[in-house]
Amino acid sequence: MNTYTTHKPKLIITGVTVRTTNAEETGPDGRLPQLWDTYFQSNLVSAAGVRNPQFLYSLYTDYESDVNGAYTVVIGHETDNEFVQDDNNHAIVEIPKSKYIVFTAKKGPMYEVVPEAWREIWTYFKQSPEVRTYTGDFELYDSRNSDPANTEVQIYIAIK
Repeated sequence: MNTYTTHKPKLIITGVTVRTTNAEETGPDGRLPQLWDTYFQSNLVSAAGVRNPQFLYSLYTDYESDVNGAYTVVIGHETDNEFVQDDNNHAIVEIPKSKYIVFTAKKGPMYEVVPEAWREIWTYFKQSPEVRTYTGDFELYDSRNSDPANTEVQIYIAIK
């Protein structure tokens, strides 16, 4: 998996949300597949205020502690600061500016490459000199290159 480090400004993401844990997601009661279904049924991509609709974010935020605690997932799009009207009760979440290490997963079916990438990320941080901040990590998908059987995803992990 390829990596590089970058700095990103503050982002505001609007989307559908669920609270979960990694333990729940590895079992039969995982909530993320249903969250993705909810996103695809939401038509959020065409909502007023969406910036760069070709970019889809899966944001991990509001961490209880670390990789073992609960966290909130928001699947959606970057929106303008002025985006305040939301008749569908979507979450509006701010990701603070941060330094990130970016992991580019290998191409393949989304349901295979994303969990595999996360396992590699967890292994990486067990021995890494970089320290995660748990302030907001995200997967970034570019719909201009969308092929569900050959997805390429970048995963941004906030670090100190």
